[in-house]
Amino acid sequence: MNRPYIICHMVTSIDGKVTGDFLFGKGCALATDVYYRINRRLKADGFICGRVTMEGSFTGGYYPDLSKYPTVSHGAEAKADFIPKKEDMSNFYAVAFDTNGRLGWQSARIIDPDGDIGYDGAQIIEVLSEDVDGRYLGYLQAMGIPYIFAGEKAIDVNTALSKLKSIFGCDTLLLEGGSIINGAFQRAGAVDELSLVTAPTVAGENSSPLFYHSDIMDFELKSAETEDGVLILRYTRKSL
Repeated sequence: MNRPYIICHMVTSIDGKVTGDFLFGKGCALATDVYYRINRRLKADGFICGRVTMEGSFTGGYYPDLSKYPTVSHGAEAKADFIPKKEDMSNFYAVAFDTNGRLGWQSARIIDPDGDIGYDGAQIIEVLSEDVDGRYLGYLQAMGIPYIFAGEKAIDVNTALSKLKSIFGCDTLLLEGGSIINGAFQRAGAVDELSLVTAPTVAGENSSPLFYHSDIMDFELKSAETEDGVLILRYTRKSL
């Protein structure tokens, strides 16, 4: 396979939602603990999230003053990925699918306030479309944050994944985003396994499903267990 193996690892409600206020309720607390424990146990090469999830979990809405950074040309001749020296990067990655370059980082690596080994110290990689401000590229280069292009106006999932494998050597990555990025991966045929931790609660309105605009796809149940009312399910995609 010319891309990493993708495990979509998520906390869900009984009704299959993955975002919403239910995630912060008492009924979801144990499921969240189980989710993080499984995250560490899976020992992937990194994790993938979309812009909204990365902003909510790590950047907190910060955005740099781009006027302080030089414009990096990325015209027809110079749509070049930026890859720092290998010795300057960790071997564990936080991959941000950030189509137009909207995330503001204050470090080249994730700084988790709790020092969680599933996230802390992960090398940030920005996955971008070519429709991005050249000053944002200058900012990323100044920060030592690698970036790769994976499409002209929108990100092509399989192009991005091929580069993550060939450039960074990623063999297994956790997809831990919201409905939109999960749906994009599912439609691209790039979800190989589901790792679902189901909390004993029903989500309220304005909650989103596991996959947004999904295609029909069959999975096979590999394991099912419970822990204090939390259902832990593992599925693998059926062979085509």
